[in-house]
Amino acid sequence: MDTATLDTTFAALADPTRRAILSRLTQGDASVGELAAPFAMSQPAVSKHLRVLERAGLVSRGRDAQRRPCSLEARPLREALDWLADFREYWEESYQRLDELLARLEEQDES
Repeated sequence: MDTATLDTTFAALADPTRRAILSRLTQGDASVGELAAPFAMSQPAVSKHLRVLERAGLVSRGRDAQRRPCSLEARPLREALDWLADFREYWEESYQRLDELLARLEEQDES
């Protein structure tokens, strides 16, 4: 995986507003106004967040007559998840070793 893409994805995900926007887009396309509605911020402020998400490849904007709907682009999320999977395997192995150690200690206590 390209580290620059990964860096951009995680930087975009670092902000709670951008994560909320992505969560909303899992329900389907939405306009800037629709995305701005739940936040106490202006549409231009939401547009700035959308530009960050667009640069990260997480959001695309289409054109539907006067409307410019935003859509979720999940590929960068899949790439981040694939990268994180290595860490999940590490923690699973660590927990498994811990479980084995605890089982041995319990056996010793019972003896």
